[in-house]
Order: sequence, then structure tokens, then C-alpha cells
Amino acid sequence: MNAFNKEELGLKGKTLHESLAETLASRIRAGEWPVGSALPSEQSFCAFYKVSRHTLRHALATLEENGLILRRQGAPTRVISRQQPRCFVQTLNSPGDIMRYSAGTHRLTERVEYVEADAQLAKFLKAPVGSSWFHIEALRKERDTGQVIACVDVYTLPKFADIVNDEDFSNAMVYEKIEQQFGEVVHRAEVEIYATGASARISKALHLPRGTPCLAIVRRYLDASGKTFEVTVNHHPENRFVFNMEYTANGV
Repeated sequence: MNAFNKEELGLKGKTLHESLAETLASRIRAGEWPVGSALPSEQSFCAFYKVSRHTLRHALATLEENGLILRRQGAPTRVISRQQPRCFVQTLNSPGDIMRYSAGTHRLTERVEYVEADAQLAKFLKAPVGSSWFHIEALRKERDTGQVIACVDVYTLPKFADIVNDEDFSNAMVYEKIEQQFGEVVHRAEVEIYATGASARISKALHLPRGTPCLAIVRRYLDASGKTFEVTVNHHPENRFVFNMEYTANGV
């Protein structure tokens, strides 16, 4: 292993786990651990870098979020890519263009709760650590067959929590209900689409083996001040969902 220069910690305000994640990512990009190979054990990493297991796992979580490694309980952590997936920006005409499911599906709420964003959730939501959110866990199902096509997580500001009591909540886009009931207008929407393995919770909800490939679609809705007021993520298991987009040139 290469030496870990702890004197560099704190540069540019980086925490220990952020610096460690960058160091490990650099070694992966350099090919020290080939794609498909297993990383050394957590114990060996902790001993070499002289960090706690908590710090190491936080760093590994960052690498997993960036698409470099895959962690599964009871199995070695494996390298799945040497480069962080590229992000593509798509221009859309309206928030409804981002993702509107057919009328043949509906969203079934499984659980609601108020949560405080820890470091990992805050990074995902692009919100401050310690900020409060209203979390909705749901499943999206086909009406005719009852098949579950997605596991859904919705995060909204707590002041919008009453939308779940709307009689048509299961059939509408969440941001539309927020607009109708509270007058909050979407000024910008961001979309991320990436492949990932199903976590333990998602595997249980979708009745799939853990790690089953899924298409994750994240939508963030921002107000006029640039503040995020809703984040929704849908996990679609393979072979249950197709995302079609059509473009027609003017005059053709």
C-alpha cells in the first residue's frame, strides 16, 4: 500500500473520511486494484491508515456512491469501475417532461416519517447537515397486474407534509400537489439517472436478491431562490421498466 500523508488532511476544509475517500479513489483510478478485484479487508485498511472503522466505512460509502465499488454484506468489497460515471445534462420544457408515469400505475405509500439529514443523506439531498425533511416510502404498482415496478423515496420540506392526506395523492406527481396546495412553483428541476445494485431494503420491498441491478432515477425540484424543496428517487429493477424519450425535429 502507498503511504497516507495525514499532514494533507484538513486542506481545503476536507474531513478525514473525505481525504481517505480521495486517496482510495486515486489508487483505484491508477489501477492498483483492477476492475472486478476485491479490496483489502476493512481491518487491514484501518490498521494501515490508522483510522476508525466508522471513518473507513464513511469513505467506502462515498466510493460506492460515486460508482467505483460495490459492497455486499458477507462478501468482499469489489471494484466495479476506475472512473466516476459521467453526468449528462438534459434540457426539458417542463417538470412534467422529466418523468410522468402512465395512468396505468399508481403510488402506494408504505411509511411516512420526519427525518434529520445526516452527512450521507445531506449529500444526496444537496441540503445542510441537520436539516429537517418529511420522508415518504412508497411502491409504484401497475393497476391491472399489481406488479411493483419501482421502490420510491420522496423527501419534501416538513411544511408540505399534509400532501399525503390528499385523496388523489397516489395518482399525482408530488411536486404538482405541492404546487396546488401551497403555491410553491418549480423554477428548476435536476435529474440524475444511473445504474446501481439493490440495497437490502429495496431488495426486500421488491422481492429481489440483494444487489440486483436497478435503474435509479433522482429528481430534485428547486424554488426561485435555488433551494431544494423536494427530492424523489425511484429504483426500478431490471426488466420491469423502460424509459422512452422521443425527439422530433421542427419541419421534419
